[in-house]
Amino acid sequence: MLGDTSSGGTPSGDTSSDDTSFGGAAGGDRPGRRALILVENLSVPFDRRVWQECTTLRDAGWEVHVICPQGSKRDTEPEAEIDGVRIHRYPLRAAAGGPAGYLREYGLALWHTVRLARKVGPVDVVHACNPPDLLFLPALWLKRRGARFVFDQHDLVPELYLSRFGRGEDLLYRAVCALERLTYRAADVVLATNESYRDVAVRRGGRRPQDVVVVRSAPDTDRFRPVPPEPELKRGKPHLLCYLGVMGPQDGVDYALRALEKLRYELGRTDWHAVFVGAGDTFDAMAELSRRLGLSEQVQFTGRIPDADLVRYLSTADVCLSPDPRNPLNDVSTMNKVLEYMVMGRPIVSFDLKEARVSAGDAAVYAPANDEGEFAGLIALLLDDPEKRARMGKTGQERINGPLSWRNSQASLLAAYAAVCRDHAPVSAGRPYRARRKPRH
Repeated sequence: MLGDTSSGGTPSGDTSSDDTSFGGAAGGDRPGRRALILVENLSVPFDRRVWQECTTLRDAGWEVHVICPQGSKRDTEPEAEIDGVRIHRYPLRAAAGGPAGYLREYGLALWHTVRLARKVGPVDVVHACNPPDLLFLPALWLKRRGARFVFDQHDLVPELYLSRFGRGEDLLYRAVCALERLTYRAADVVLATNESYRDVAVRRGGRRPQDVVVVRSAPDTDRFRPVPPEPELKRGKPHLLCYLGVMGPQDGVDYALRALEKLRYELGRTDWHAVFVGAGDTFDAMAELSRRLGLSEQVQFTGRIPDADLVRYLSTADVCLSPDPRNPLNDVSTMNKVLEYMVMGRPIVSFDLKEARVSAGDAAVYAPANDEGEFAGLIALLLDDPEKRARMGKTGQERINGPLSWRNSQASLLAAYAAVCRDHAPVSAGRPYRARRKPRH
């Protein structure tokens, strides 16, 4: 879910107060440090959290390499150097066909990761981002060569398994729990994306509290800024509703569509147009559900769009939707879309989830978990109250620019790196990166 559930909880940086050993800067006083970030879930720089971590480390004096899959429409080059970050990409087809498909995907990803890591050479820190909880295997190989291992836990994979597949605590569930335990055990430091995840690392993972640091995800406020609204995006309606994010089985787009059906046919509201921005496994199914619910005239699916177009839609939206249902994963995860709605000053309708309240606070109104009728009623309430919408939008912007800002997360990230490298001689000294001939296209 990280495209969308890159989780967050209490204001980032809070954890550093739990243990003063996580202090100081990373990189500036240790020239020549090299970090290798491993990602399997998304390409880079499309993965916004990972890209922010890369640029933060770069600015602190680290030489940063990333190994990740190639994108289908963007991030397609096998190798690229972007803003001083060296990115090594491999071809990967997303899993299909059940467990065998995932085994094939993850096996290929691990093979390519090790292959490219050998090309990168010695590093001081290997920084692995889940899902899946398999990247501890190449991380262990690099640890034996002198690297320290930072585990960046983007998702709770056991909860993701329960929420996505609905198979209960079967053999595969027990297997993903075992992989999570092995990853925790191998890591020198764990980066948790919120306090709920941090609690899992301590309670279920057996990690010492001082070895788990909260590094919240946060929007790039330099890139995400409101622009003047464009009324034509409302398709002739007084109001625009907007959903942004991944469309997977656990992301609640179906809940949003059923709520819009109630808004139109039970509450009699036809004064809105809705746009759903994003893609995912259930995109085609959600478009078909919209047609079956009689919403085709008022609901638009854009797929993934350039950032400039996304900003146009969010700047025009009157209400933004966060319909993630309560399940084992969503209740303890913060959705990136919530944070991006807030930075754009948009009011939010959400289901009542633990971490949604921690992030959005009074920038959202909350329907009882999974209650589509109440969700529809709250949309109608906000459409009729422009002053409340303005207050909520201002609250969201203040939170993003204050306690939830990336500045706080940067400090936590650099403190974690400083701690993990303390009294650790650079293994990459004297092994500069060798520029390779650019691949032909």
